[in-house]
Amino acid sequence: MKGYFAQVRRAGFDIGISSGKLTKAMVEVLSQLPPEAMPSKDVVVQCLGLLGQMSKTRDINAAWNSAKRQIVRDRPDRFCLDGKALRWASQAADRPREKLSAVGHRKLAALAAKEKMTPDELLGRLISTWRKARR
Repeated sequence: MKGYFAQVRRAGFDIGISSGKLTKAMVEVLSQLPPEAMPSKDVVVQCLGLLGQMSKTRDINAAWNSAKRQIVRDRPDRFCLDGKALRWASQAADRPREKLSAVGHRKLAALAAKEKMTPDELLGRLISTWRKARR
């Protein structure tokens, strides 16, 4: 079926939808995804149906990059960007920091649990205290 739509596009027929409208459609699909579904471009394009099949690859890629940034801005409680990858916020909370060793991450998590706060809150407090001490 995909080959058929490629032939139709090559023949000069196009759906003529802008990247902005495609981005809005992708954000709408992402906001309706159930938590067990993987927030990936393939899943979203499949959910778009004919709109996703008839769109050009470069339009889909541009709209996907915009949609990732927009959904993270609109719904930070559900989604986060991990580099270029879109992830559920619950998955990113358990992920160790990139520049922190596994032992350092365990110590940070233990200290944060002892202080009854998240590791990010603890790091923020440590950094602000360090900045005040330097003045």
